[in-house]
Amino acid sequence: MDKQALLYDVYTGVFEKPLIEELIVVGQLQAFQDGDVLIEIGRYIKTMPLLLSGAIKVMREDADKGELLLYFLGKGDTCAMTLACCMGDKKSEIKAVAENAGVLLMIPVGKMEEWMGKYRSWRNFILESYNNRFNELLSAIDSIAFMHLDERLENYLQETVKVNNSPVINKTHHEIAHTLNSSRVVISRLLKVLEKEGKIRLHRNNIEVLVLKDN
Repeated sequence: MDKQALLYDVYTGVFEKPLIEELIVVGQLQAFQDGDVLIEIGRYIKTMPLLLSGAIKVMREDADKGELLLYFLGKGDTCAMTLACCMGDKKSEIKAVAENAGVLLMIPVGKMEEWMGKYRSWRNFILESYNNRFNELLSAIDSIAFMHLDERLENYLQETVKVNNSPVINKTHHEIAHTLNSSRVVISRLLKVLEKEGKIRLHRNNIEVLVLKDN
């Protein structure tokens, strides 16, 4: 992998050239595969990740090992919860799992703080990342508090299509149920309803989304 090419491809127009050059020097590439657990709950985080390619889902986990999807990270993103843990030397309260294969650039904690005062683009990037993740957390809370499971399922399918840039979702009904903290039987029934409504097509090993929302 060409680190320089990746960074210029993702962050040209986002970061100043001197900052990109520093990222090339201090950042360490980390490749990951579909399903890899990248951050565990209860672990200390010593480096900040920048997502150069691929997609990651960020989740909460309860005492009974149930999981709940909070939001997806896509190309160019970072995780605000990871930033807080890095800078506060706290244990992670989230779990990050690879949605598909990709590459991370790991940044030392000390550089994060240094660049806040040195580069306006970095400061804006961090603040925007906090704002975006906060809004996504509010959406996650709203979906749990105010949406029925069928609406949450449809939103999950739409977000998965968006983050993978493909209308075909290679997930089993059991995997989707686990992500939405439901049961396979219930999810299968709701998927059948969506198929009857012409919104999706169910195949043996995947789900094809036929109707895409504008947002």
